[in-house]
Amino acid sequence: MNLPLTWNASWKKHSLRFLKPSGTSRGILYEKPSYFLMLRHPEDPDITGIGECSIIPGLSPDKLENIEGRLDNICNTINEVNLPPDEAMNDYPALKFALETALLDADGGGRRRLFPSEFVDAGAPIPINGLIWMGSFLAMKDQIREKIDQGYRCIKIKIGALNFDEELRLIKHIRREYIDLNISIRLDANGAFKLHDAIEKLNVLSEQHIHSIEQPLRPGQWEDMAALCEVSPIPIALDEELIGWHDEKERKKLIDAIQPAYVILKPSLLGGLEEAGKWAKLAEASGIGWWVTSALESNIGLNAIAQWTATLKNPMEQGLGTGSLYSNNLPSPLYTQGGNLWHDTAASWDLRYLIP
Repeated sequence: MNLPLTWNASWKKHSLRFLKPSGTSRGILYEKPSYFLMLRHPEDPDITGIGECSIIPGLSPDKLENIEGRLDNICNTINEVNLPPDEAMNDYPALKFALETALLDADGGGRRRLFPSEFVDAGAPIPINGLIWMGSFLAMKDQIREKIDQGYRCIKIKIGALNFDEELRLIKHIRREYIDLNISIRLDANGAFKLHDAIEKLNVLSEQHIHSIEQPLRPGQWEDMAALCEVSPIPIALDEELIGWHDEKERKKLIDAIQPAYVILKPSLLGGLEEAGKWAKLAEASGIGWWVTSALESNIGLNAIAQWTATLKNPMEQGLGTGSLYSNNLPSPLYTQGGNLWHDTAASWDLRYLIP
């Protein structure tokens, strides 16, 4: 990626507030920080490329306490008409994603148009899954009903907050209540299972015709995860397992050792779109499926990921339904309807908060 010479770099923080407290394996989220890297054209201030650094506390490798200093360094380097060396960004994948997408946006004229795709040109939709946050049985049941009423036919349920019997009861409820809708169920365990009882749980869950389960074991247990993948009646997807691997040979070693059914690609956690694309190619070469998931970005980051995803022509439901989570998101042409992510060709961006 080339640097737009003499463009002026700056950054701004925006804390995104959740409309509803959102339960994860790392606690309940009420808000999350995002930082926006902006490249402004030196002669036309109306042209600004914007990239988002989205941090999920407890999951993102980027050290939150160092982010602002790193952003200062990046802006100073760019204002001196240089780019930070790629390897210097490896420990800060969300920052790397922000820089990559800000450059792409600047290169496209600062119009939030990063890739040519029918998603932007004709408003063609991207099929997405409906995400069910951790919570009480009744709260999760209500979320499921809401998503299915909205037209979602692929539901992703985060498990690990309730005891296993309660979670199984919730899944059985879907199969019983919506028997005529052919709902596809994805599970995300976030490493909640232990090896000694994982196969028993997977066998029980498989009776409910589960599409896949993400990260049943904690990352870093290659041998145990490989053994589980070999015998699991439910296809296993790797998610957190992919974080932190930058060397192509090491990535291949991971894939060859574990042999999952799927890998989940989150550009903000993997070091950007280009790096996520390398994982996709590696997976395809090994006969492994994949889909893309956002990492709680605002509409700026989501827009970049969605446009990139559209160019890949993967027909599976993607995990790109997080744009409607916030009360103070940046108004954009993106919206969800009928289990799809859409781009309204008649709508425009409202970036007055970032660019007064």
